[in-house]
Amino acid sequence: MKNILLLFMFPIFVFGQYTSIPSPVFEQRLIDLGYDTIHDGQVFTVNISAVTYLSVFNHNIVDLTGIADFTALEVLDCDFSRLTSLDVSQNTALKELYCDYNQLTNLDISQNTALIELSCGFNQLTNLDVSQNTALNGLYCANDGSLSGLANLDVSQNTSLESLFCVGNQLTSLDVSQNTALIYLSCVYN
Repeated sequence: MKNILLLFMFPIFVFGQYTSIPSPVFEQRLIDLGYDTIHDGQVFTVNISAVTYLSVFNHNIVDLTGIADFTALEVLDCDFSRLTSLDVSQNTALKELYCDYNQLTNLDISQNTALIELSCGFNQLTNLDVSQNTALNGLYCANDGSLSGLANLDVSQNTSLESLFCVGNQLTSLDVSQNTALIYLSCVYN
């Protein structure tokens, strides 16, 4: 009881930490979702650190700087944006990542070991390393068959993989002998 009284007599003031959100389009989406209130290039970190699901689908966002502070994020949907880079290395709780139809040339998911579903098709990726994503259940990395596309894909470490859709890339071989759980495979137009 004495401790409770002390708290009322001496309130604790906590000054908020901010996360920089340089993209006005991304910040507007955070405002629309209720995580921010004003356009000032930042958001209270406490407002986003517990968010588990974030959809910025089809909002023409070119920069997701600040996504690192979404530390509880399990699902990120940034399909149909204009991203040229995406850093999810700090989002280690991420289980599902949807980043189709962007302009990504690189996607490092080596720190996302909880990832069970990855959909990263129709980008400008020529390499995709999924060796650290051993929990991966679904991998969708289709392309449009143009000269850009994955030149190789090693899924030997992804023994939980049930669905693999790698249509329209530049693959000349694909070894799925370790993928004994595989139910669905489509790799035409390679």
